[in-house]
Amino acid sequence: MPDKIKWGIISTGYVAHEFVQDFHLVKDSEIVAVASRSGSRARDFARQYKIPRWYGSYRELARDPEIDVVYIGTPHVFHKENSLLCLENGKAVLCEKAFTINAREARELVSYARKKKLFLMEAMKTRFFPAVFELKKMLADQAIGEIKIISGQFGIFREYDDQHRLFNLELGGGALLDIGIYLISFGSMLFGKPVYVSGQAKFGKTEVDEYEIVSLEYENEVLANFSISFQAPSPREATIRGTKGYLKLHEPLHRLHQITTGLLDSEEKTTSFPYTGKGFHYQATEVVNCLRADKTESDIMPLEESVEIMETMDKLRQQWGLKYPTES
Repeated sequence: MPDKIKWGIISTGYVAHEFVQDFHLVKDSEIVAVASRSGSRARDFARQYKIPRWYGSYRELARDPEIDVVYIGTPHVFHKENSLLCLENGKAVLCEKAFTINAREARELVSYARKKKLFLMEAMKTRFFPAVFELKKMLADQAIGEIKIISGQFGIFREYDDQHRLFNLELGGGALLDIGIYLISFGSMLFGKPVYVSGQAKFGKTEVDEYEIVSLEYENEVLANFSISFQAPSPREATIRGTKGYLKLHEPLHRLHQITTGLLDSEEKTTSFPYTGKGFHYQATEVVNCLRADKTESDIMPLEESVEIMETMDKLRQQWGLKYPTES
């Protein structure tokens, strides 16, 4: 690997801006190119962040010989196509969540990356915050005894706009893939693949899921109940309950930095775990560390788990009769 890992960015949308704004915190790396389907947007993005090169097509960026790894921030329905393009051109890939729109696409991506012996990872930034590592240690040490229940909610309010990707079925819109995945992935990280999956969803004018309740059961008999919505705001938080007490994971869950421990016959204790930037740089640093160690996947966000998370969401969508146009 060179002294500096050289990155390309596919997309100039909101999440790409967030990612790039944190990038100065990533060591031994630099962004050398950005691509958009609109040359003018790519040019403006490059000028804003002083990125040396910009492209008006993703293929041009994928063929840039100087790039080592590509961050993909396009809508869900394009993740497989964009990731494959980069892998076919020998690039490592960090692809935004949701990894793809279904498990079939996820398996195809993973299979191809392994065949080519190239690094691939889902960009689930939540996994890499300092508080999350501490939470996993607390559970491993049975700080609140044997875990029984996890409940969580992730609610925002988005004004109706049939042009916005959240309301657009053809772009993989809906609450589950965009924000519900935070809770689904969080449960997977802590308790593994659920053995029982059930849920109820309500749909809006554009036929996307706007809010839902999801119930899961894991192998160790832990039960989960998740409330998800972009039409009903709520604190984005979770509570884990065990035989000795509970852990409250404070708002915002996807940038966790505060945990309250409540034990039987003891006062609550709240601990803060500060983080730098907006937290996007932690996952980029994991990519850099993996590349330097010649690893083709992350132990923290393994590829098999990304597939399993998609399988869980597939089961929910099948129950709801929710199918995206690209799946037909």
